[in-house]
Amino acid sequence: MIVGVTGFFCAGKDTFAEFVMRKGFKHVSLSDMIREEIQARGEEITIERLTATGNELRAKFGPQVLAQRAIAALPRYGNAVVTSIRHSAEVEMLHTRRDFVMTFIDAPMEVRYQRSIQRGRAGDAPTFEAFKAAEEAQMRSNDPNSQQLQACKDMADILIDNDGDVEHYEEEIRAALRRIFLELAPPRPTWDEYFMNIAAVTATRGNCIKRHIGAIITVNKQIVSTGYNGTPKGITNCNEGGCPRCLSFADSGTKLDECLCVHAEENAIVQAACNGISIQGGTLYTTFCPCSYCAKSIINAGLVEVVYLEPYAMDDVTRSLFKQAGLKFRSLEEAK
Repeated sequence: MIVGVTGFFCAGKDTFAEFVMRKGFKHVSLSDMIREEIQARGEEITIERLTATGNELRAKFGPQVLAQRAIAALPRYGNAVVTSIRHSAEVEMLHTRRDFVMTFIDAPMEVRYQRSIQRGRAGDAPTFEAFKAAEEAQMRSNDPNSQQLQACKDMADILIDNDGDVEHYEEEIRAALRRIFLELAPPRPTWDEYFMNIAAVTATRGNCIKRHIGAIITVNKQIVSTGYNGTPKGITNCNEGGCPRCLSFADSGTKLDECLCVHAEENAIVQAACNGISIQGGTLYTTFCPCSYCAKSIINAGLVEVVYLEPYAMDDVTRSLFKQAGLKFRSLEEAK
């Protein structure tokens, strides 16, 4: 899960991050990105300059720029916390990750000001009046590139009041994490989605110039064979000039007798046979609807079900063959 954290000055964002980092979360800070920009310019870090530089970056590269940089730094899988989110466009960008959840932390202003004095961070407001003014500047603005903390609060999935001691706050964080992982986490993929995703990864190994197709065969929800389209073993790969039909960029449906590429479905079946693996009663997942040639091999191999991702011009022929053979045949959309 990716947990976004924002809130008012000294509400406890860093404490939240430190707590979850002890649980194995990676930390990505948008404020640190701005601090690095200021340091690279050789300037002093102050609250005013942090705000101004952040607004400048948003104006130059778009209001979502810091979130874009954060996404690039986030792990593809696993848990991470993103702090110092202060613009609605940043929240929207981070929500492009299905596993993103937004958290907002609050506490009374007087309490937060005292925390600011105690931590003594460079750039913090020296007086309560300056602290209050800096916060008001963060709340809302008619400038689309300025900070919009109130909008971030309105978009939050979880609100936490950090108005007690550290022990109480950590209990609040634990409660928030339980809700995030038990209630707000995206659903696991279905078996069909899971296997089709693997078939899609398999397709990336295809070497055919025309298109890349991947197929996998499962028996009792276990993958027993995979295949992708391309020339046979020991033959120059299609994308290296091995298939004369593909190299000539023949029109679809023509010069099929010149094609040396083996289809993904056929490769998956052949690889199972080569390794002595039974696929009787299995299911084939393929990123492209099988052609009639592969359909005949699928039937004779004893497979009982085919799930495909994208349609093909010969769907009707394949569908007719499978219907006569009593084989289940459906698209991934139909499977949902």
